[in-house]
Amino acid sequence: MTVQLSKAPSGSVPIHLVDRASFASLTKKLPAATRRWMATTGFDGAPDTHSLVADDRGHLKAVWAGVRSASHPYALSSLPKSLPPGRYRLGKDGLEPDERAAALSWELGAYVFDLYKAPRREPAQLYLDASHAAQRGSLEATAITAIRDLVNTPAEHMGPADLAEVVKLMAQAHGAQFKEVIGDELLKKNFPAIHAVGRAAARAPRLIELNWGHPRHPKVTLVGKGVCFDSGGLDIKPADGMRLMKKDMGGAANALGLATLIMACNLPVRLQLLIPAVENAISGNAYRPGDVIKTRKGLHIEIGNTDAEGRVILCDALAYGAEGRPDLMIDMATLTGAARVALGPQLPALFCRHTDLARALVDRGMAMDDPMWHMPLWRPYHAGIESDIADIVNTGKGPMAGAINAAIFLEDFVPQDQAWLHIDLFAWNDTSRPGKPAGGEAQTVRTLLAFLEERYHRG
Repeated sequence: MTVQLSKAPSGSVPIHLVDRASFASLTKKLPAATRRWMATTGFDGAPDTHSLVADDRGHLKAVWAGVRSASHPYALSSLPKSLPPGRYRLGKDGLEPDERAAALSWELGAYVFDLYKAPRREPAQLYLDASHAAQRGSLEATAITAIRDLVNTPAEHMGPADLAEVVKLMAQAHGAQFKEVIGDELLKKNFPAIHAVGRAAARAPRLIELNWGHPRHPKVTLVGKGVCFDSGGLDIKPADGMRLMKKDMGGAANALGLATLIMACNLPVRLQLLIPAVENAISGNAYRPGDVIKTRKGLHIEIGNTDAEGRVILCDALAYGAEGRPDLMIDMATLTGAARVALGPQLPALFCRHTDLARALVDRGMAMDDPMWHMPLWRPYHAGIESDIADIVNTGKGPMAGAINAAIFLEDFVPQDQAWLHIDLFAWNDTSRPGKPAGGEAQTVRTLLAFLEERYHRG
């Protein structure tokens, strides 16, 4: 951890925060030489810039850091890897610091996936008092970096069993119940769609389940798509399409991260986490285009394309989750390229039956810089996923509205009276920005946590 929740040691360097609007007024009391230095170097309080101020002996005396606002979740993210290594604390000469945002943004800015390669340098360390706000920011950062690690880990070391082990460890840490249904037991326990997709792999498919909370509390069910690697199956992907498919369990990673935060924050809910975990592989017993698969709900799916496997495994998990009649069910999945074509990598697609709820979530996400964007569950398109020989087909009849087709496919497995959110996310940064390095990413987790805290607040 690069954020230390303890008293700043002697000699730690203060970081004073400033934005462009307040730059002139906040720096006018500085020595003339310091102001001239800032002018010479072009520092004007712009976000993600900073100015190093030395004392008379040439030692670092202070840092002035430009931010959008002190409460922005990535306010300090540009600093840990760009400041000289050492110990820092929040100063008092600029904007009033926000300790939650400081802890969160510093840790996210310091993140590096170092499982296989040592980092080039140690990031700078920030000392914060162990306030509730700082602890909360640190908690959120820990969950987000864990999500990133899961997504970044190659499939060789993050198969279905490895993912299950991570969930098991989280269950043990929070006193939750853990169980899994593995391999051919999926058929005996009536999860045939999960089994069909994963049966060709050398590593057995499974349904991972975690349960936590008081029986009297409202039930919240989280479902995460756990395709640990997606070759496309017999409808094999081209090489460039397969290159990042270690991230196809990004929905599971995000659902697990959200579940961890729910437990760590001790929300008054009865939590169920479901992760259908498979590898979509190719062998002699791989499921085929044209096959018809019976699902847990009893609906029959015609397989139009084996590369549309995520919705196939999710349908069994959603049907199972709905059997428990939760107050709310949320699924998270790296489900369609169509959602990325429509919204790009930074905006997950939100599907929700209630427009007012969807709009409130969009507004909350935009305000928190953890966005999602509402897309319609347009039922007239259902005709495009209806099969001549089965109830539905896992591909549409054309290339248009692919994300909507996938969402209404899943909707068939969710009772009409069930409150349900479907989030089609990318779980990946294609380019690096402060606090958001290229690679695996948490998306919508902070927004959903805030929404759940408001929905299930303690009376």
